[in-house]
Amino acid sequence: MTRAPRPSRPLGSTPPARSTRSPRSVRSPRDLLPSRADVDLRPRTLRADLLAGITVGVVALPLALAFGVSAGVGPGPGLVTAVVAGIVAAVFGGSRVQVSGPTGAMAVVLAPIVAQHGPAAVPLVAILAGVVVLLAGVTRLGRVVTFIPWPVVEGFTAGIAAIIFLQQVPAALGVTGAVGGNPLIVAVDSVVAAFANGPTALWTLGTVALVAVVMLVLPRISPALPASLVAVVLATVVVQLTGAPVARIGALPDSLPLPTVPHLDAGVLRSLIGPAVAVAALAAIESLLSARVAAAMPSPEQGRSAASRTATPSRGPSGATTVPDDATHRYDPDRELVGQGLASIASGMFGGMPATGAIARTAVNVRAGARTRLAAVVHSVVILGVIYLATGPVSAIPLAALAGVLMVTAVRMVSVATLRAVLTSTRADAVVLVVTAVVTIAVDLIEAVQIGLLVAAFFALRSVAKAAAVHREPLPGPALPGDEHIALYRLDGAMFFGAADRIHAQIRDDQDALVVVLRLSHLRLVDATGAHALGELVADLERSGVTVLVKGIQPAHLPVLTRVGVLDELRHEKHLFADLPPAIEHARSHVARAQAGTGAPPASTTGDPARDALTA
Repeated sequence: MTRAPRPSRPLGSTPPARSTRSPRSVRSPRDLLPSRADVDLRPRTLRADLLAGITVGVVALPLALAFGVSAGVGPGPGLVTAVVAGIVAAVFGGSRVQVSGPTGAMAVVLAPIVAQHGPAAVPLVAILAGVVVLLAGVTRLGRVVTFIPWPVVEGFTAGIAAIIFLQQVPAALGVTGAVGGNPLIVAVDSVVAAFANGPTALWTLGTVALVAVVMLVLPRISPALPASLVAVVLATVVVQLTGAPVARIGALPDSLPLPTVPHLDAGVLRSLIGPAVAVAALAAIESLLSARVAAAMPSPEQGRSAASRTATPSRGPSGATTVPDDATHRYDPDRELVGQGLASIASGMFGGMPATGAIARTAVNVRAGARTRLAAVVHSVVILGVIYLATGPVSAIPLAALAGVLMVTAVRMVSVATLRAVLTSTRADAVVLVVTAVVTIAVDLIEAVQIGLLVAAFFALRSVAKAAAVHREPLPGPALPGDEHIALYRLDGAMFFGAADRIHAQIRDDQDALVVVLRLSHLRLVDATGAHALGELVADLERSGVTVLVKGIQPAHLPVLTRVGVLDELRHEKHLFADLPPAIEHARSHVARAQAGTGAPPASTTGDPARDALTA
């Protein structure tokens, strides 16, 4: 029998990226750099990426303008960030479909920095934060985000959405809000000030309402149209025709600035290093969360393939079998951090803002059928074309229209079903979500994540501590005289700092025995505090005349128990057993000698030297 020839690959295509290493294997630094597998030149893929990139670029344009204004640096840096960071992150990042640029969360963090240090500090913050994120990727810290609990992520997202919405209230009412103040207080003050600014407030509110209606209704009528762009264009035309007294974006750069390194000063660096670390933390968290969400999203191609999986495989050019690329949504978290770090550095050198992966734009990219990084590059090229060709019309966009876009975007960021699921799951998860959201709105985004993690850790430790228990068990086999003086305890769960004292007290207070046998084979975790408490328990019992036998120490727990000195507290080195029957037999021999009135230790623990040698 002759072997069938392998199907040829279409000309210009590259094999799909496959993971050739196990997650725990040593990885090469080359994995953090672009490779040939990132490129797919098949016509079908090129067409899908071009269409997806144009779609995302149209959607991202008003968001880039709005986030720049919201951060306090103006629309120009928002556009620059979408172009420069979008291209760099697409080429060097760890996701094929991630779209990067300015985001609402980053605008929230940058607003107080701009209020304190001025807009000129933002490019330097972007470079410093980019270096931190880059180092995090090089040192393989990308998977740290997997340790962030779901309630913390949802609470953080809800808090961010509330802040974005509140930040737009002044522009929606046609008043100037206090820069750098608490968003809730500024929003309330803006409502009060709007009563003295009646006609203008009505015009701006009408503009916001028009944008919101178009963004909410148009997708139901024609999902293919970019609702946010259509809403902004329609609002701009109405304002221009009516001559409404509303503020406009104003002058925009008609070209990209030349890359420069911001002026470095020791005093400025010291004052900005804290904000830069906070920005870096947000950039890393938001980018990795966005990439993880995108990895779980089905693309239109995958949906069609799943529906026709049992059908005959499709044929590409030259008769080659074409299979949907399963690696499209796969991502490398470490490389993603490297890409985002380089993107923020490049953005800062061009006068832009720190960049992150944008969840909303990435979702649009996936749903539009993006297959490779080319789609994100095309999205940036579309915005670049606006900078060079259409700054005049864009400068006439009302600020209230951008406020309307961001208000609708903020509302859409919050999934009511997800919030309901978290709030009704467990009381602990509900508390974590609420605390994280409240701290995000009232205090600070980074502190909110830190406090949310602490609260989640507290409830997790409390749950583990509750699972830790001690049970007094009957002795195995038929009862013998003297068995009532032997106490057999089984320790379950974790012997750690959260449960050690309770277990210690329960065994110590429940004593009517001459011999205590501790079964440790069911313990899943023993830390230094738990080992110390166990040593104190053994010492207390031995001092009170109770003989302690220990059975079934797991090999993983033996080092910490030895170092803390638990084994040294045993009366005899032969009081350590691997199996329960020898331990019970030895306990009965102790009781028998005690009842006979002799306290001399036996020559052999069990009478069987081979069994005596069997220790854990």
